[in-house]
Amino acid sequence: MAEVLEDGDIYFLYRPRVGEEHVGSLAEVQRLLVVLCPWRGRRRLRLLVVGRKHLPEISEHARYWAFVESVVDRPEQLYEALRPSRYVTKTRGERLQQAPRPLAEGAYCVTRHDDHTHLAYQLELPRRPGPPQRELDIEPEASYIVTVKNPAAPSPPGVGLPGRGRARLPADLQERFHTRRFAPVDPPRFLDHPGVELVLIGAAHDASAELGIDLDAEVERAARDTIFEELRIGRADRPVAPEITARWR
Repeated sequence: MAEVLEDGDIYFLYRPRVGEEHVGSLAEVQRLLVVLCPWRGRRRLRLLVVGRKHLPEISEHARYWAFVESVVDRPEQLYEALRPSRYVTKTRGERLQQAPRPLAEGAYCVTRHDDHTHLAYQLELPRRPGPPQRELDIEPEASYIVTVKNPAAPSPPGVGLPGRGRARLPADLQERFHTRRFAPVDPPRFLDHPGVELVLIGAAHDASAELGIDLDAEVERAARDTIFEELRIGRADRPVAPEITARWR
C-alpha cells in the first residue's frame, strides 16, 4: 500500500511547433507540458516540460527526462507564460509561437511506495482518448516512478539543463541527496522550485491496483472549474475557452 504525499488536479497541454497553425501529428508538436495543481496547502501551479514530447511508454518501462519550468500562485501568471508570442529572426522574419492547446485533465497523486516515489494519475477528460492522447502516450490511467536529480551533481554532455538553469534548493531539500545523484520526490516540495530536473520511468497502466490507491475517488474530488477556463487559453482567438477533444487541432 502506497502512502499519498500529495494529490491534486493534473492538466496536459501540447505546444505546436513554430509556424504550425494546425497540428495533425506528433511531428508538429514542439513540447508536451504538464500542470500540477495541489489541493492542499498554498495555492500554486507547477508547469513541467516533458522531454521527447510524449510520456514514457509503460510497456517498455521507458525512462524520460523532465523539468519544472515555472511555479506560480495564480492562473493569470501561468497564462502570461503560455500566451502566444511573436519574435523576429534574421532569416525568416517574424515568427509566431502558438499558445499551448488543451490535451487532457484529471487527478494525480504523488505517492511513497517502498523506497521510491510515484506520480500516478487518472484522466477525467476526454472521456475517450483519441489520436492526440495516443501519440503523446497520455494513458487513461498510469503510474510512473519519479525521481529528482541532485542539482549539484554533473550531467552527461548534452543532457539536462545548463548550470544557470538548474534549481537552487533550500538546505533541507539539498541535504536529502547526501552523496546521491538522484532521490525520491519526497517531500513533493521539490516540485516547487523551477529548474528541478526529474526522471520519469513507465511503471504501470493500472495505477490504482499497483499502488493500492483509489484514483476514481481522486477524480471525483477534482475541481469542477477547469484550469483551462481560468487560463483562457486561446481566448484572443475565440470567445470561449477551447474544449478538450480527442482530435488534433
